[in-house]
Amino acid sequence: MGCIAAIQCAITVILLVSTTVSSNDKSRIPADPSSLNTWFRDNVKPLASRKGTLDPALEAAEAKRRTIKVRRDGSGEFKTLKDAIKSIPTGNTERVIVDIGPGEYIEKLKIERGQSFVTFRGSPGNMPTLSFAGTARKYGTVYSATLEVEADYFVAANIIIKNSSPMPTGHLVGEQAVALNIVGDKAAFYNCRFLGFQDTLCDHRGRHLFKDCYIEGTVDYIFGNGKSLYLGTKLQVIADAKGISSQLTQETTREKIVDSRSVFFGEYKCDGAGANTAARAKSSKKLTDDQVAPFLSLGFIEGSKWLLPPPS
Repeated sequence: MGCIAAIQCAITVILLVSTTVSSNDKSRIPADPSSLNTWFRDNVKPLASRKGTLDPALEAAEAKRRTIKVRRDGSGEFKTLKDAIKSIPTGNTERVIVDIGPGEYIEKLKIERGQSFVTFRGSPGNMPTLSFAGTARKYGTVYSATLEVEADYFVAANIIIKNSSPMPTGHLVGEQAVALNIVGDKAAFYNCRFLGFQDTLCDHRGRHLFKDCYIEGTVDYIFGNGKSLYLGTKLQVIADAKGISSQLTQETTREKIVDSRSVFFGEYKCDGAGANTAARAKSSKKLTDDQVAPFLSLGFIEGSKWLLPPPS
């Protein structure tokens, strides 16, 4: 009987262990876009099945969730996002979901370094717009952002972030106008739109995920030192023919003055008109399957320790 009891105990332990799973950092991102959502669901499991595998601080924060509502009509706890952000204490240790009602919020916003674990959540059917007309001329390039996020573990879902400054003429200094400046580590953006012209998205530093997003601009509209994955995300150039021509001229000139030993430009299985490599800079490279492998999994951003499905 003792032997049978021991076997039963061992089976019970195995069953208990098998209920805890982790995000898969090694599974390759599928080349077929139609398979992306299934792959993501299979590899980024909900919190309930991943306890003990996430960053301890994140897991503790997710266990203490609270929601605050922002409504322009006054039906929430706050009418402005700035006031909602002010209510989150420095040193915050719980997931604060800022549920944002529809409409345009014309505010310049900043989530400070100590305000970790903040989520901005809008409705996918009626996405709120965060808008401000900051420019480099007044604030400096990265500080012109409509939304600056310095805190870690930030999440945004179903939000439009817009810099409403006019399209640069090319004749004035300081026309750069950033919509989002993301500085914090381990941030995720789901179904968000980033609107602007020059320097729309400053992917400043840290590990980030952009999934099912839309990013538009004219020149340098994604820049920074971030280590990020862009999955199912559309990048849209909105410059007119003259603007595109000037951009290409700038790049051609840059090739002449930059030491090619300090530049890396790699491409992998590109298609369309822009995939013609005949006029590529000499420093550009076509990557092999082995060379590109480190960039084509969640391991690139170490997602197994912090990435969760989009908030519902």
